[in-house]
Amino acid sequence: MKSTTGSHTGTGSWLLQRATALALALALPGLMLYFLAALPLDFAGWQALFASRWLRVLMLLTAVALALHAWVGMRDIFMDYVHPTGLRLALYLAVIVMLAGSVVWLAAILWDVA
Repeated sequence: MKSTTGSHTGTGSWLLQRATALALALALPGLMLYFLAALPLDFAGWQALFASRWLRVLMLLTAVALALHAWVGMRDIFMDYVHPTGLRLALYLAVIVMLAGSVVWLAAILWDVA
């Protein structure tokens, strides 16, 4: 029986998972503190908060790191627990579309605010 997983992907996946975890561990507390310090109460306040380009870029990079982190975790779960190849590939596609769509949607929102 052929495997639908590539060979020698364990180390790369492990490194990607750890790198994205580190990026999230650094970015999320900083973003949370920034939002709590500003604490906008209305739409105009939120719009002003996201007016700076550095914050929009940081938010987008954080979303990409979160999507990659989620993808590696979900892919590993599917490889371990979903044995029918067709179902596993369908789940891969569904997760990729959902994660990529979420990142693109956030990018559209962030750059529409400016």
